[in-house]
Amino acid sequence: MPAAMMSAVPTASLRPVENPQVAGFLDAVTDRPTALVIEGEAGIGKTTLWLSLLRQARARGFRVLTARVGQAETVMAFAALADLLSEVDAEHFATLPALQRLALDRVLLRAGAEGPPTDQRVVAAAFVSVLDHMHQSDDRTPVLLAIDDAQWLDSSSRTAVEFAARRLNGAFGVLMTERCTPGDGQVARWLQLDRPDRLGRVTVQPMDTRELHAVISDRLGRTFSRPTVLRIAEISGGNPFFALELARALQDDQAGPEQPLPATLTDLVRRRIAALDDAERALLLSVACLADPTIELLAKANAVDVDELARRVERAEAAGILGLDGHRVRFTHPLLASGVYSDAGPPARRAMHRRLAALETQPELRARHLALAAAHGDEEILTALDQAADSARSRGAPAAAAELVDLALGLGGDTVLRRMKSAENHFLAGNTARAGALLADAATMEPGMLRAMATSLLATVRMYENEHAEAVELLRSALDDAAGIPAIMVQVLLRLSFALNSIGELDDARRHVRDAVKLAEELGVPAITSAALAWSVHVNFQCGRGLDEDSLDRAMQSYDSALDVPIIFRAPFVHALALSWTGRLEQAHDELTAVRSVCIERGAESDMMAIAGFLAINHIWRGQVAEAAVEAAEAVERAEQLGGDDVLIIPMTVRAAVAAYAGREDAARADARWVLTAMRNRSSSHIADWPGMTLCFLEESLGNHREALDALDPAFLADQMPCTEQMYAWHLPDVIEAMVGVGRLDDAETFTRALEQNGARHDRAWMKSVGARCRAMLLAARGDVTAAEETAHRALAEHESLPMPFERARTQLILGQLQRRLRQKNTAATNLAEAREVFERLGTPLWARRAEAELARTVVAPSEDLSQLTPSEQRVAEMAASGSTNKDIAAAMFISAKTVEHNLTKIYRKLQISSRAELGRRMDQGGNDSA
Repeated sequence: MPAAMMSAVPTASLRPVENPQVAGFLDAVTDRPTALVIEGEAGIGKTTLWLSLLRQARARGFRVLTARVGQAETVMAFAALADLLSEVDAEHFATLPALQRLALDRVLLRAGAEGPPTDQRVVAAAFVSVLDHMHQSDDRTPVLLAIDDAQWLDSSSRTAVEFAARRLNGAFGVLMTERCTPGDGQVARWLQLDRPDRLGRVTVQPMDTRELHAVISDRLGRTFSRPTVLRIAEISGGNPFFALELARALQDDQAGPEQPLPATLTDLVRRRIAALDDAERALLLSVACLADPTIELLAKANAVDVDELARRVERAEAAGILGLDGHRVRFTHPLLASGVYSDAGPPARRAMHRRLAALETQPELRARHLALAAAHGDEEILTALDQAADSARSRGAPAAAAELVDLALGLGGDTVLRRMKSAENHFLAGNTARAGALLADAATMEPGMLRAMATSLLATVRMYENEHAEAVELLRSALDDAAGIPAIMVQVLLRLSFALNSIGELDDARRHVRDAVKLAEELGVPAITSAALAWSVHVNFQCGRGLDEDSLDRAMQSYDSALDVPIIFRAPFVHALALSWTGRLEQAHDELTAVRSVCIERGAESDMMAIAGFLAINHIWRGQVAEAAVEAAEAVERAEQLGGDDVLIIPMTVRAAVAAYAGREDAARADARWVLTAMRNRSSSHIADWPGMTLCFLEESLGNHREALDALDPAFLADQMPCTEQMYAWHLPDVIEAMVGVGRLDDAETFTRALEQNGARHDRAWMKSVGARCRAMLLAARGDVTAAEETAHRALAEHESLPMPFERARTQLILGQLQRRLRQKNTAATNLAEAREVFERLGTPLWARRAEAELARTVVAPSEDLSQLTPSEQRVAEMAASGSTNKDIAAAMFISAKTVEHNLTKIYRKLQISSRAELGRRMDQGGNDSA
């Protein structure tokens, strides 16, 4: 964005001369999204500038989607979004997934309540899909989203536009005007693009006397004397709308230069409206009260036929008050609309709203008219508001639903059930503070069933705010109130288990989810049973009890995507994680990608963030560090868009781990320390231990054994490990290697035995392979290098069933070190060189350097004599030279002692020697062992 676009724009740009600062906006809409917010006070000329840019954009070939928002339209969910979509060709809707197409059909009022309820995230995702398809199918023609008076955007449309703006990719422009005091605008705070520097703000400044004179002359077709223009400029403060109205008042009154003029714009508008007759004022009031005033609807509201209504509109149009856009009627300026509405007075407004309620068929608008027509709610009004709220919720507009329920609360319909519905809708709309406030007295609500539901909902709000310990206490109290009501009990038990898991109380979490599964099966609702089973599988896995594949299969069979539950309760997601965490990495990647596609279709931002994080981990394990970095960056970006440090904790944790593998020391330390600071004084789940685990891995990668152990909280080094599954204990091999490095062999033995035993119990390839590797290190540290080498070979054999090249290369590195110690220099060099090549190919430079350093200590300079030996003879010669007996060599190479003797005879003949002592000397000449 050019720097000039951040400065104030003189109102001279309202004239035909194009202002170069504003023109730069359209020039900047090339291959990246660009936005411009035009700010200023009422009547200053924002809309005129906006319209000028629209004309220029169309002339340049842009596809322009517009919405001109009025104050009355703030009451209608998706009013502005419907305006934007009304200019989109039908072909762009045809390619949408069914769920998204239904969502937009409901936005455009082309579909009713049939089918599943719409989530607001689906609406937003569908809007993005339409924009992308339109841009791609039109040969990447630039698309401009233009919204006038964005301060009146209905909350549902704003959510969709805000979501889309962050995800636009390509030549998209976003142009908005906002009525505000310069510098105090809100649009530029919530409107975010992929790059902050692509968002510009301009403030339209007041006109000077010369510019006002030109505008008055152009618009009114006459000139005033200089003293009169000076008076107009002084009173209007350079505001062109105010100035034009003052000039029009002088013209209408044929006033002389000394005629008093209204001191404020409000006085002027009131004076102008007062000059109209009753019928004209009634027409204007009906226009001001309607979200979508059409000739036909206005005729009914004013009890006249269409022709008479059209004549009245034409008279108002000639007076510069109303304008026609097809059959839709608008005020020429929003200030006139607000002036008409406020000047009418409460009785007239209520009467008009009653009249319009009788004509309106759209449930939300009818209910609002009824509410605005009354000072207190009767049964008809409260029922209409309840039904309208349900309708708005089903259309994916929870914010609008919350507003409707709040209207009912304010009109005397304050009941526990309505407060709960309001809280739930506010929570879904992202207003957790309001939701919590509505549920503040949940503990005193009656009857007990509603108290349980309210307390459970409040606990969900607290969990969203990362207050899991408080949520646990709330849910425990809800258990008593929910006793005997299975449907509510299952919900409370699942939430309680989740909250307990989040603070590390795994045994209690497992106990409560077990009860939830039992109740869900008794309840007999397959979708609920699926959610309970999926979470049960997940919790038991965390507790080190293995993977309950039977329960997971049942969860998959009874899964229903229509049930709106957190992603961790969704069977396909848990199934994908289980595959990843038990070593079936390729299939897990495919399933996680499929789950992400569904989340993209539904616009589930937090779920997509979680999936990106788990895909990053999957890529690390598969040795795809570059791909892991891409996924980790996406997880962090999505978390930043969602907002708040709490949401960033896990994505930043994953990004730190990726940086450690990639050898970016400073980045890994910075991210890990950020997470440790953010987690201070908070209880957390297993994955929140990762910052220390990441730093432990990083230090061990650098060969810093003591620092690796110091990086972990001592609590994580307790003897009793709750789980040695890879997802929760991937730091154990680093810990064991560091303990061996500093001589803490007994502690290392404890952890190694846990890996070996659990690997055998659960048949987990990762635990068996790294357990054997750690056992090899322990054996070597205790002096049994030959047994250590045999164990390292066994570890390599276990790696054959584990598609984790980094882990295999680490084991190969250990094997090469052991073989060097056993003076098997050629074989050691081969293994070390292969490990180095794998580390380099994977993009793990710290480990490549470690392998290179080990290789340098095993310099094998092939001699002419040694090159005569076959690979098997070479290995027999190395082992014999190191002091191994024929029996030892036979066992290590899985051959007979007689074959060893036969090979030695051939070796002696080729090297022209006659004893093992000579063999040792000859082997020493072929290489240099610095061990």
